[in-house]
Amino acid sequence: MQTDEVNLKKRAESAAEKKAAFGEDFELGKFEEGSRVSKPIEDLQTLDEESKRTLFQVGVIPSEEGRSGSLLVLDNAVSHSSLKDKNIELTSTQKALKKYEWLKDYSWKLVAVDTDKYTAKTYLENADGYFVRVPAGKKSSMPVQTCLMLNSKKVYQTVHNIIIVEEGASLDIITGCTSRKGVEEGIHMGISEMYVKKGATLNFTMIHNWAEQIGVRPRTVVHVEEGGTYVSNYICLKPVRSVQMYPTVKLEGKGAVTRLNTIAIAHPGSELDLGSRAIFNAPDTKAELVSRTITIGGRIIARGEMIANSKGAKGHLECKGLVLTDKGSQLAIPILEANVDDVELTHEAAVGKIAKDQVEYLMARGLTEDEAVGMIVRGFLDVGIRGIPEELKNEIENTITQTAFGM
Repeated sequence: MQTDEVNLKKRAESAAEKKAAFGEDFELGKFEEGSRVSKPIEDLQTLDEESKRTLFQVGVIPSEEGRSGSLLVLDNAVSHSSLKDKNIELTSTQKALKKYEWLKDYSWKLVAVDTDKYTAKTYLENADGYFVRVPAGKKSSMPVQTCLMLNSKKVYQTVHNIIIVEEGASLDIITGCTSRKGVEEGIHMGISEMYVKKGATLNFTMIHNWAEQIGVRPRTVVHVEEGGTYVSNYICLKPVRSVQMYPTVKLEGKGAVTRLNTIAIAHPGSELDLGSRAIFNAPDTKAELVSRTITIGGRIIARGEMIANSKGAKGHLECKGLVLTDKGSQLAIPILEANVDDVELTHEAAVGKIAKDQVEYLMARGLTEDEAVGMIVRGFLDVGIRGIPEELKNEIENTITQTAFGM
């Protein structure tokens, strides 16, 4: 074993019991390791109807219509991988690491193995996941779709993903994270390291749809070079026990840009600790962090952080939350830090209820109260997310309607 690997292993072992900075502390020993073996699935359309519906609910289309490629992880095993677009590369992380010696220079370089017990566990388990690469100057003709599914009861899932978009290239990814029907309890740990090279673009959409007793601990860091663009959309609208995530985007090249959108609904019994962080390490970089959250009985903590370390940085942080019942709670925590002059960082945070006069205005124009509330909620959650399939749009519409009636 090489020196770097020995050091990483020691660091991970030292953090095996390290609590995360935020969120509920899960005792990992209560969960069994998810299976690393799965019967290969040649065609996603051969799945049973319930499984296909589960995929649809997180934006993954079994027919692969309108998709460049697909990869499915069941528990801890990559069970399906297919590719139609020759401009991109899609395979399992472990296969890619065996194929490319140079990939070691990207693996576990952005996310620290000793961040907490969840990163340590994922490293020590030598987790698999998806590897996506777009060569310089190439563009994905259609989005790549990936799905990470908890397939067994009371297990833990460890996933390690690496995405590399080379110079001048472009990629769209839709990732769905979910649990099979009947799997009510478990924990998901997902490590994602993303590299956006000079002048490249990565659009990344993540949809979560878990069961009510699932713990979710994603750990994501993105490295954006000169003139690169990273856009993230995160959607979580269904009940889940606990989600804690704080993706970090490092703007490392002049003129790098990022935008992170978050829309979430916290149901009774759910705690969503959602954040995003942008670090401006190069001149003339820009970031926009937008959060729209609703509680109908659960707890939401919306964090947003911007750290300007270079001149010409411009960033805006927007956290807005609605409280639709007396039992829910919202906490907005905006953080702005400027370590040099000639930067412009702003924030806008607001937490409250739906204004009565807005409802009355719409009712005066012929809408029922439920329709008026639904329209307001729908508009509130609209942050301009594009590229999701019609089936998922319908699911979102149904969830919004149920939220309005649930008041």
